[in-house]
Amino acid sequence: MAKCEICNKATTFGIQVSHSHRRSNRTWKPNIKKVKLFVNGVSKRVNICSKCLKSMKNSQEA
Repeated sequence: MAKCEICNKATTFGIQVSHSHRRSNRTWKPNIKKVKLFVNGVSKRVNICSKCLKSMKNSQEA
């Protein structure tokens, strides 16, 4: 579910390392928003990450 439909950014996995170097598994989830966009003249709900949303808004202003 947490996947951007534009850039395919999804959950990544890694290891969290504390100051004492104890290691544990952790995940990083992208900042996904459900936004209504116009795609080919039709409004559509799209799961999009905040970085793609920000870049789309900047391209629309110019």
